[in-house]
Amino acid sequence: MSKKKVSLKWALNEYVWPRRKMLSVGLVFIVIRSLSGLVLPYETKNLLDVVVPSRDIGELWKLIFLVAAAILVQAATSFILTRLLSVEAQLLIAQLRAQVQKKLLKLPIAFFDNNKSGALVSRVMSDVEGVRNLVGTGLVQLIGGTITAIVAFFFLLKINATMTLFVFLPVGLFGFIALKAFGYIRPIFRDRGKINAEVTGRLTETLNGVRVIKGFNAEEQENKTFEAGVDRLYQNVKKSLTTTALMTSSSTFLLGMATVGIMGMGGYFIMHGSMTNGDLVSFLLFLGFMVAPIVQMSNIGSQLTEALAGLDRTQELMNMTEEDDPDVRQIMLREIQGNIIFDEVGFSYEDDKEVLHDISFEANAGSVTALVGSSGSGKSTIAGLAATFLNPVSGKVTLDGKDLAHVNLSSFRRHLGVVLQDDFLYEGTIRENILFPRPEATEEELQAAVNGAYVNEFTDRFDDGLETVIGERGVKLSGGQRQRISIARALLANPKIIILDEATSNLDTESESYIQKSLNVLMKDRTTIVIAHRLSTIQQADQILVIENGHIVERGKHAELLETKGRYYQLYTYQSRI
Repeated sequence: MSKKKVSLKWALNEYVWPRRKMLSVGLVFIVIRSLSGLVLPYETKNLLDVVVPSRDIGELWKLIFLVAAAILVQAATSFILTRLLSVEAQLLIAQLRAQVQKKLLKLPIAFFDNNKSGALVSRVMSDVEGVRNLVGTGLVQLIGGTITAIVAFFFLLKINATMTLFVFLPVGLFGFIALKAFGYIRPIFRDRGKINAEVTGRLTETLNGVRVIKGFNAEEQENKTFEAGVDRLYQNVKKSLTTTALMTSSSTFLLGMATVGIMGMGGYFIMHGSMTNGDLVSFLLFLGFMVAPIVQMSNIGSQLTEALAGLDRTQELMNMTEEDDPDVRQIMLREIQGNIIFDEVGFSYEDDKEVLHDISFEANAGSVTALVGSSGSGKSTIAGLAATFLNPVSGKVTLDGKDLAHVNLSSFRRHLGVVLQDDFLYEGTIRENILFPRPEATEEELQAAVNGAYVNEFTDRFDDGLETVIGERGVKLSGGQRQRISIARALLANPKIIILDEATSNLDTESESYIQKSLNVLMKDRTTIVIAHRLSTIQQADQILVIENGHIVERGKHAELLETKGRYYQLYTYQSRI
């Protein structure tokens, strides 16, 4: 399904058929509304040919009452339709957004590395909106309008069959043009969703990186990039508007010419006595009811085409393989010891470009394993494998003897805590951010995490304490304060396994001191894998692995590695001189 366009038949089965009862009720109201609309053209003939010539005031009042009642019915059914179908359409959009967001969070980390967050936001919020034209009033109006057109067609045949058949020539030609146009316009709508996602993604990145942009005086460069994206979107919209305008103009011209022909034919038939004035006026009004759904096709057809284009992209995402594949990951973890073993692990982000080569080591339960080495050596990749963010290309990573490639991720990650160099904080209060992994935690548990990470050292100075709002991504806090909140969050989660990625880098001495003390609390009796550029922070590690070019080139404790005077010795003495 992900490699081909979704069909209208599939969309109807997936979204319309499950709601057939409500849509059937809507269809009944559409038919009632449409048939009540036919009262006016029918009674117009009666008014001109019977009531007016007879000067019957009583019949005139009856006719006025009947037409007014029909208009009231039209108004009431229109309100009910909007309330019934439009609200149901919005409910479906809300449900679809929730489904797409749920699916997104089940996709592998690699997917997010290759897609902009703003583009993904667009897929969640915009792509699904088109279904309102399937479940809302659009499709039902098209069906109801078609029924009305058929009824009006028989009235037209009854009034004058020759003029009715004459109308079919321009109407048929318009239908042919519309079908061709819909085939042309669908890829345009699909591309529009993609372009819109890219433009939204770039704008999101720009707003998130506004400090860097201003710092490098790059506003003009960003403006040009965004303007280029907006222009691509404009060119796409221009194509679709041109096609839609062609359909609208075609309908105006062809149906206008049909009206001119009918006026001439009608005048001729009246002159020869085969039609009355009432017949001609009634014919023109009935003609409007027959033609209206056909003209409406250009709008509803475009809406359905847009809906299918959005569903193309939605289905493409919904059919992607999930990270926690139930067919592969069937081992459920409950209680764990925390023994991690890398057994000849190889990994590559791209084919034929291996970044890790035969990585083998044991991280025993409760031990601290430090990864050091130059930038790009493969440290973060090893940490990603331990956290199951990545899967080995060769070899295996085991936890307590179980291959992590076959372990249910949710059952594993309940025992995992991660503290990153630039950890993510939500806009909200400090309390909300610490409670993030366990919203149901007690106040005692929360305070234990706060004290253990030395968060209280700075929150006690804030007027609102833990209720202080920290701004988007914690922008109102210092780097050290953000790190301590991240550590408190990990403490509250109470995991068996901890992954620390650059947790003490780029901090001042005082912040590093507090964070080192909080990390000591966090790492106690937990299997810890830590990446650190500051080698002074890992001297007490149970084992230190020196990674270079995807290989473990040295391993041992701090004192042992210094004695060998190898790569670790070079890194340590270099940092000591700085």
